[in-house]
Amino acid sequence: MVPMPTSSRPHLRDGDRPSDRAADAAPGAPPLAYYAPLARLAYLTLPPALGRHRRVLTAHAAVQRALAAGRSRRLARVPAQRAPAPREPETDARLDELRVRVLRYALRRDAAVRRRPGWPRAGHGLPLVLGLRLATAAGGADELGLERSLARLAAPERAAFALLTEAGLGTARARDLLRRAGVRDPGAALRTAESVATAVPESEALLRSGEFDPTAVQLRPTDLVRRRRRRRFAAALVAAVAVGAVGAGLAVLPGDDGGERTAGSAREAAAVPAALLDPGRLAQAPPEAWADTARVDFTAWPARGPLTGDDELLARALSAWAAPPPDTRVTATPGTSAAPPATPPRLLYAGEVSGAGVVMLYEGQRVVRYAESADGADAPPALDVARVDDADVTTAAAVAVSRGGDGVRYLLAPWVAETATRDLLRPDDPARDLAVTDDGVTDPVPSSPVEGCDTWPALQLRSSARIVEDHSFLVTDLGDLTPVHLTYTPPPGGDAPARKPREATGGTALTGWARSACRLDGWRGEGVRAVNNWVFAQQKLPEDAGRADWVCSRAATWRGPGQVVVQLQPPAHSAATPGRVVAAQSSGEDSAACSRFGQHVLASTDWRAPSGDWYLLAAGSRDVRDLEATGDVTATAEGPTLAERAEKGVRARVTGRVEGGGSLATGR
Repeated sequence: MVPMPTSSRPHLRDGDRPSDRAADAAPGAPPLAYYAPLARLAYLTLPPALGRHRRVLTAHAAVQRALAAGRSRRLARVPAQRAPAPREPETDARLDELRVRVLRYALRRDAAVRRRPGWPRAGHGLPLVLGLRLATAAGGADELGLERSLARLAAPERAAFALLTEAGLGTARARDLLRRAGVRDPGAALRTAESVATAVPESEALLRSGEFDPTAVQLRPTDLVRRRRRRRFAAALVAAVAVGAVGAGLAVLPGDDGGERTAGSAREAAAVPAALLDPGRLAQAPPEAWADTARVDFTAWPARGPLTGDDELLARALSAWAAPPPDTRVTATPGTSAAPPATPPRLLYAGEVSGAGVVMLYEGQRVVRYAESADGADAPPALDVARVDDADVTTAAAVAVSRGGDGVRYLLAPWVAETATRDLLRPDDPARDLAVTDDGVTDPVPSSPVEGCDTWPALQLRSSARIVEDHSFLVTDLGDLTPVHLTYTPPPGGDAPARKPREATGGTALTGWARSACRLDGWRGEGVRAVNNWVFAQQKLPEDAGRADWVCSRAATWRGPGQVVVQLQPPAHSAATPGRVVAAQSSGEDSAACSRFGQHVLASTDWRAPSGDWYLLAAGSRDVRDLEATGDVTATAEGPTLAERAEKGVRARVTGRVEGGGSLATGR
């Protein structure tokens, strides 16, 4: 059985200038000035299932038809009585009319493709090019990730996305154009498009890349082997280059569409040179490189496993990465592209684990796991991709090579000298040794619980003294290819400088994590790199009820943004009693809170004392000097904590003054 799969920067071409955008074209510009932005609008709306070649041709056909119709039927204009005032280009009625025509054509073509997947071929109204295959310029990982996101949308949603981002229109104007183009529910299309644009904040810059520009295409002959045919159509190649430069018509050699794969696999296969699919080109680090390098990360991992010499297995893994067969299960952590490698990847492992042939590869920013059935069972292969850019001694210490009913098996870094497991919910129990093979594969470690929370397994690893990083650290599974590094920041100590995160292996850290571990489930499958528990304040509770910790847990993802949960942890009968969540960051929102760039925190909540009376509690981080509560309760307090008798569910606004100026506020 194949184990169950685990759950940049924009690039602008030199030719991309602001003047290329439709929004920057002058209102009086001739229609040909709109050619490139209209072609991009059509290309983005058309179905990716066409493949890049036919999609480019159909985009040009859409624009040329729209321009031809525009020349035959010009819009009437009211004679100007005085010099017109400057206006935004997007109010140009001519351009809007052209956009509507392009969208109508592209939406009709999408409907035709869904009815007849083979449409269109030569002779269906497309421009003609002989002996050539056309494709937009291959982009990077970010561009391919955006392309895949758009491929999952319906045509009206892609059109809405193009209008909002590439064309830069407002919601009201985009809704009007979609309605005029025949979209039945423009509001729903816009809502979906806005959600994608929010998830990819750099989408506007990505759409300006050559990946989505059908007027800047790459040309290649239809058959690299038949040189006589290439010479026969050399004149067509020169003509096509000239035509492409001015945005004129393009087309395909009759019959050249035969056997074209889906858009995703065709794009990826075309983007990967044959050399990158050659197992002989896989990079491998020397066995002892990790012990004498200043870069202790995945680049220092040697190739391990009994199947590192199995070229057939390695070739299947590379081919699946370049162009996954239809039955391949492909997963990627959020914000991670599954695009093919840009350079020969590094081989980390090849062997048989839990009845599957497994290959682990590393390419700069990503780790890839390929798994196929090793016993001939009819099970589809799996390809898992995870971001690991800027990994270090702890975050590059382990990757999951197998995930099944018996738990997770990890492949450990060569610098891991000691391996043990422990239960985060039982901080007083000692860690238990974990067996590891000579190739660095562990025995199964129980998976973190998906339902209930009676136990929470973690790996306790110790790095080798050979890299002068001889210390223990904790990692735990959240369903991704790489485990999550757990750290702890102790509470403020008088006038001492602000504390820094440290490893969560000490007694106090383990006690704190026992009350926070079950909250980790909320970040499962989110591509989390590390989670830090910061005790930003400690408060003496009313009625001599003991001391409470205020804890801010921050989950840092590989893609950059962090997510935050604030808990109140009053005294409890059990060491594993979860704290009470009093504040949390909204899903999808980024914040600097509780990081080195957001060290000022304030939170408040109601709390019931042992007597049954209720209080308003509030606490701020070390630089909060005084607090003031208004609303249902009026109270002030010197220092970073406040406790005032109140009713259950009290609604109050608490404001804290920060040392050096500024303030924080929280409301209930």
